[in-house]
Amino acid sequence: MLSVPLSVLDRSRTRAGESEAETLRATVDLAQQVEELGYQRFWVSEHHSVPGVVGSAPTVLAAAVAARTDRIRVGTGGVMLPNHNPLVVAEQFGVLESLFPGRIDMGLGRSVGFTNGVRRALGVGKDAAEDFTAQVQELLGYLAGTSDVHARPGEGLHIPPFILAVGEGASIAAALGLPLVLAARPDSAALLEDYRSTFRPSAWASEPYVILAVTAAIADSTEAARQLLLPEAWSAAYSRTRGVFPPLQPDVPESMTAREQEFFENALRGQIYGTPAEVDEALGDLVRRTAADELLITTNTFDRGALLANYAALAKLTG
Repeated sequence: MLSVPLSVLDRSRTRAGESEAETLRATVDLAQQVEELGYQRFWVSEHHSVPGVVGSAPTVLAAAVAARTDRIRVGTGGVMLPNHNPLVVAEQFGVLESLFPGRIDMGLGRSVGFTNGVRRALGVGKDAAEDFTAQVQELLGYLAGTSDVHARPGEGLHIPPFILAVGEGASIAAALGLPLVLAARPDSAALLEDYRSTFRPSAWASEPYVILAVTAAIADSTEAARQLLLPEAWSAAYSRTRGVFPPLQPDVPESMTAREQEFFENALRGQIYGTPAEVDEALGDLVRRTAADELLITTNTFDRGALLANYAALAKLTG
């Protein structure tokens, strides 16, 4: 059985025939369901002006999730700090922690809007992420009470921060002494070795802590598990060839262009799927190779009932 806890990241992906309001309500419902399954955390994400994704205001959505759950930790995976003023983010999390004490996680990322129009609307430039380290330090200063400006609420509250890493993000987390969230990839072990070897203990974390994000699907057969991943893979391929990220569809096209097929297969590469025994072995091997402290499951599929069954099957792997 898996030796590490499991958590969930839900991106509020829309389904064909579903309104955006229904998608958001389904995210809250899913949080309640995975809480009953024993998952450790439920995180929501931030995307702006992306068709097919309605998780645009993570702290607002996290408040709704926390209000409808009792025990599971609730957080963001993550707030994209370059898009926001650090004081406002500190205050937002201060409100969350004040209302739901001991249950709030503050996941922080450094991505900016993916088009010039979105970046203009957010009031940030392409280079906004270059100041990420200083932005994180400013935010943590408000919470620690070391700034001349005081976050109320927020100051003095212990709200665990996590850095969502892409590229140099792991070194930033190590330098600041913060837990790290990293998407599983072929070079994960090497990145994590560097993170652990250069980690500097801080008031927020005395030692390295790694959450590895992974897509995993379980079914009675390997092919049935793979089928669960196809709607998201096709949506990714569609976005790469047409510039639009569509709602998840129940079926994928029977035929694709060569370019679509290439993107489709790339979207499936590295994802874990199979029978319970196969997935247990694959995830166990991943944990052993990376020494991850926790796994963050990021699976999406069209059928919400099948998605919940998948989370239930994964939960059984931890006993």
